[in-house]
Amino acid sequence: MKAWEIWSYQPSGWPEPHPAVIVSSPSRVANKPDLNILMCSSRQATREAMPNEVILDASDGLNWPTLCKCDLFHLITKTELKTRRGQVTEERRRQIIATVNRANGWI
Repeated sequence: MKAWEIWSYQPSGWPEPHPAVIVSSPSRVANKPDLNILMCSSRQATREAMPNEVILDASDGLNWPTLCKCDLFHLITKTELKTRRGQVTEERRRQIIATVNRANGWI
């Protein structure tokens, strides 16, 4: 398990697993039980990304264009992540970082 990997995560009460991007530092991923993730939609994107979103797709290992929400972090226990789905490309990492900063008013 590594930073920027995409895994399946199903929050309690949700009907199906969703792609989740690990955004914790590599040190936290390697040494701690809890991780920060960004949730993505489970369905194919049918619209353009809003200012707080980035679209991930097959180049990131997903089956179709998927909206990734960059304005809300979820703290989970790494054992809750089930199936590795892919890895965010370098270009998309830059987009996610910029979108997280912008969406949270950090720049």
